[in-house]
Amino acid sequence: MMDSYSDFARFYESLMEDARYPERADYLLSLCARFNHETGLCLDLACGTGSLTRELQSRGVDVFGVDGSEDMLCEAMRGDGILYICQDMRELELAENIDTCFCTLDSLNHLTELSDVEETLFRVGRYMNGGGLFIFDVNTPYKHREVLGNNAFTIENDTVFCAWQNVTEDGVLTEILLDFFEEQEDGSYQRYSEEFCERAYSALELTNALEKADFELLAVYGDFTYEPPADDEQRAVYIARKKG
Repeated sequence: MMDSYSDFARFYESLMEDARYPERADYLLSLCARFNHETGLCLDLACGTGSLTRELQSRGVDVFGVDGSEDMLCEAMRGDGILYICQDMRELELAENIDTCFCTLDSLNHLTELSDVEETLFRVGRYMNGGGLFIFDVNTPYKHREVLGNNAFTIENDTVFCAWQNVTEDGVLTEILLDFFEEQEDGSYQRYSEEFCERAYSALELTNALEKADFELLAVYGDFTYEPPADDEQRAVYIARKKG
């Protein structure tokens, strides 16, 4: 797992145009309503630079964020009054119980061992009140196999040029190599590099992990839908209720 995005934190938002944070916040809250759940105290787990956290707060949600990257949280703490805590999700420790937890944008895929996913779900469950909802999404095996694969991409905007290269082992574990080129005042370019891995998990692996953590799986949807994931779905959304 990547513990810190370091330089990536500065460029993260400009490269995440497809995150659709306002729509994602509305969608997550619609899922809560669909299962007759009041959000109560909400944790945005692996909150990154806090964009989704702020969207949730603006909709009246009592929310705080946890992320393992100090650099990401430095970007998040921009005077919005939200509490942010720097913690590895596998070592989550909270001062009070929560009623809802969101973990979005393939954050769990950054855990490259199933045991780490199981420990994270256990930690969330430890601090969640009975009947609470845990809603998370993951990149699907299809995306790792067919979209990420051993492919290369480029992303360019007014802030940075990014060269993105993937190396995939058996369509499951994907090493992601990023090179950022930022234009300087004199017209030259400064290069920054990051690398990390993501792992695809099957529906069975995630269902079993939820069961071990004392969660009841309520539904699995395709991203921004209320239907089961299609065969070519790139992101699957899991909704689980804490037992008890």
